[in-house]
Amino acid sequence: QVQLVESGGGLVQAGGSLRLSCAASGRTFSSYSMGWFRQASDKEREFVAAISWNIGSTYYADSVKGRFTISRDNAKNTVYLQMNSLKPEDTAVYYCAANRGISGGAYYIGASYVYWGQGIQVTVSS
Repeated sequence: QVQLVESGGGLVQAGGSLRLSCAASGRTFSSYSMGWFRQASDKEREFVAAISWNIGSTYYADSVKGRFTISRDNAKNTVYLQMNSLKPEDTAVYYCAANRGISGGAYYIGASYVYWGQGIQVTVSS
C-alpha cells in the first residue's frame, strides 16, 4: 500500500513558476514509477509527466514539454513537478500517481497507475 500526498499548489500569474511535491509512504518508493496527471473543470483527466523507477526516464505531454520537469528523490520518497512559464490553460487539479511495472506507452495512461493522491489545485491567472 502506498499513500501519496501532494503539496505546493496555489495561485500564480501567467509566466510564473510553481513546484509541486508528492510525498509517498512506504519503504519501497524507489521501485515505483511515478506520474503526474491533471484535470481541469469540465475536462477529462490528462497525462502531464512521468518518471520511471529505475533509470529515471522521463515522459511528458506535448503541452508541457520544455516547461515542466519531473524529478524524484528516492531518499526523501518524493517526486517533484517543476512548472515554469505557466499558462492559464495549465489551471487544473494536479494528481500524483504511482505503480510498479509500468513500461513504454503505459506511462501515459491513467489506468496504469494504482495509487493516487488526493489532488492539489493549481490556478494560473492571466
